[in-house]
Amino acid sequence: MRLWTNSQICTAKRTVDDKGCAGTSADHSRLWVLVWVFALSLIGLIPLAERVSFLTEQLALYTGPTIGGLLNATCGNATELIIALFALMQGKIEVVKCSLLGSVLSNLLLVLGTSLFCGGIKNLGSEQPYDRKQADVNTGLLVLGVLCQSLPLLLRYAVSSGEHAVATDTTVLELSRACSFVMLLAYVAYLFFQLKTHRQLFEPHDVEGGGEEEEEEEEEEEAVLGFGSALFWLILMTVIISVLSEYVVGTIEPTSKSWGLSVSFISIILLPIVGNAAEHAGAIIFALKNKLDITLGVALGSATQISMFVVPLSVLVAWIMGIQMDLDFKLLETGSLFISVVVTAFALQDGTSHYLKGVLLLLCYIVIGACFFVTRQPAHQPNSSGSLLDGPMGPMNVQIA
Repeated sequence: MRLWTNSQICTAKRTVDDKGCAGTSADHSRLWVLVWVFALSLIGLIPLAERVSFLTEQLALYTGPTIGGLLNATCGNATELIIALFALMQGKIEVVKCSLLGSVLSNLLLVLGTSLFCGGIKNLGSEQPYDRKQADVNTGLLVLGVLCQSLPLLLRYAVSSGEHAVATDTTVLELSRACSFVMLLAYVAYLFFQLKTHRQLFEPHDVEGGGEEEEEEEEEEEAVLGFGSALFWLILMTVIISVLSEYVVGTIEPTSKSWGLSVSFISIILLPIVGNAAEHAGAIIFALKNKLDITLGVALGSATQISMFVVPLSVLVAWIMGIQMDLDFKLLETGSLFISVVVTAFALQDGTSHYLKGVLLLLCYIVIGACFFVTRQPAHQPNSSGSLLDGPMGPMNVQIA
């Protein structure tokens, strides 16, 4: 799909006013077509994400709860992964970074916060218990991920301030690739820990007083689809998601100009909300049933997988493709991620939950969303891939990638 930049939209027959240039009606019509393609593709991803979640649950009935939970987290992140790959292929590194960062923030603050809030309201007279061990493992990995993403940023600032010197101009990029290998190694160790040596930590635990309800649920948990049929539909849904994701990536910049929103806000807030829609609903349902261990497994497991697997994998895939993508997510993005991990870790440290914890996580997400809402990317500013990216008309912008 062809993309029109601001200069291409303004044809030879144009009028110039105080705000810039305006093109012909035909060019404006093309721009609105691109905006509608983006909006409809984004909306279309929501039911597809829900169907992928349903199909992975069907497959989980054949693979067991632990592998099924891992499969659910993996396929639940299919939308974000596909969007990142298409953006990477088009050299839109800022979209890749922001969408992956937004997915982690969405899982930690929005999905988990809404689940804890709804679960707390449903069980208003008592606290909801959960196993701290699973949360400690995931938050530990997330802290390691933040460290690996912070080091390239800190190195860049240390070099620019004159405190340290580097051998070459590509040192930050080389450090990012080395950190990516470390992150992938840590994720492999996490899988071995989860699936082999400490499977009991990730098994759902029974909650006292819910015996009759759990027996009824166990009777209802029968596979609706066969293994082969569920796998076929899962592949088909993934292909459709790939098509819509390509449209979303291809039209994100014209939509940014038309709506007056920065690419960072669309990538960090809007795209992850759509991609995490199915996980969001599932996590809330489990929280309402007082099954917070499963809720934490969905929210924290998905955030851990994005941070420790998809992000470093994107860096290494970009390396293979000859694209210079690093782990420098810039100061505002990295700071938001660090604070989110710290807040989540403190909220989950005592092994019990109530609605106030959910409120705090949601308010953190709202504040971070407001921060990216007021930011703009400067017009004609080179992004990480070296290409120029026009920002939407408006106030002074800050560089996103």
